[in-house]
Amino acid sequence: MKMPLATVSQVLKEGELEKRSDNLLQFWKRKTCVLTADSLNLYPDAQKRSKGKELKLQSIKKVDCVERTGKFVYFTIVTTDNKEIDFRCSAEDACWNAVITMALIDFQNRRAIENFRTRQEEERAAPEHEPPKRLVRAP
Repeated sequence: MKMPLATVSQVLKEGELEKRSDNLLQFWKRKTCVLTADSLNLYPDAQKRSKGKELKLQSIKKVDCVERTGKFVYFTIVTTDNKEIDFRCSAEDACWNAVITMALIDFQNRRAIENFRTRQEEERAAPEHEPPKRLVRAP
């Protein structure tokens, strides 16, 4: 399925990550990943782009538990509903966690600015409040 041009975000990073499965055996499965300014997209492989899963940045709380071993860098994405998704990448391609973190910070900043502007516009559109009336004491 092709997305309209207006909804396609700039690709910040593309490559392979391994994701730990949720099942009992917790196998590491290789995924083709595309990080954009709005989401992390996970595909079974480079050819099956239509069968991907989208993890929107608005649903990510933080990137956590970064650990380096000789061969891999491990990290956990914590979602806003406190689900933890474990990933690892090769030590040579170790910047995935940093790039995701920076994209998340950028996304949160953009959203904060949008919310601020919306509040300002709403305040400007609201009718001016009358100054409070002074109570006059009777003599």
